[in-house]
Formats: sequence, structure tokens, C-alpha cells
Amino acid sequence: MPTVIVESFIRAIERHDLDLALTYLAEDCDYDNVPMGSVKGRDGVRATLAPFLGMFDTIEWVTSHQVSSGSADDGVVMNERLDRFHSGERWLELPVAGLFVVRGGQITLWRDYFDKETLLSAMATLG
Repeated sequence: MPTVIVESFIRAIERHDLDLALTYLAEDCDYDNVPMGSVKGRDGVRATLAPFLGMFDTIEWVTSHQVSSGSADDGVVMNERLDRFHSGERWLELPVAGLFVVRGGQITLWRDYFDKETLLSAMATLG
């Protein structure tokens, strides 16, 4: 099932293991962070995520609903999540809907939908 790949990717992000997380992505993957823009390839994902994730001591992506179709070689996963990021004494919480397309056992498309203003307002409270 493609869920194994997506959930392994998420667990690596939560452990702050970006190097491992990137191995679940195809070399030429598309990461479309819808309200913020898209990047291509593992290097683009690293450049986008490393500074952001590095701001937080704890990361939790809590999946409330998830559906998938296909196999680990050719499938799709859609989930609804609450992405939680802890820094100092504060939690930043962001409701997210995610789409992951898996081809050849790797994520070739990762698209997250969320409200940009919710993110920016929460970031402002981190000080």
C-alpha cells in the first residue's frame, strides 16, 4: 500500500530526520506547498523544509482521516492532518489536507493545502 511509504515519510519528518524523509521522495519529485509555491526535486524540498523544520524542537503530524488507492509501486494517498510544531513554550498548529502520488515506490508528487494566513498568524506568535 502507498500508505506505508507516506506514513514512513511523515514519521521521518517528525523525528527531524530530513535525510531519511528525502529518501521516500523521487529524485525529481514535485512538492507543491499550494499557498506558498512549489519546488522540484529533493534539493528543492530540502532547501524549503530544512530552515522551517529547524525552528522547532518537536514536530507532530496528526492524521485524522486518510484514504489511499493502488499499491506501493503506483498509488495515491490523501490525508487530513493537523501539523503541529513546538518551539519554546508554544505550539504552532496548522490544519492541512495532503495529496501524495507514489510511483515506483517513491513519492513523485506531494501537495499540501492549507490557509496561508493561518500559518503566518501562528508564526507571528512564536516571536
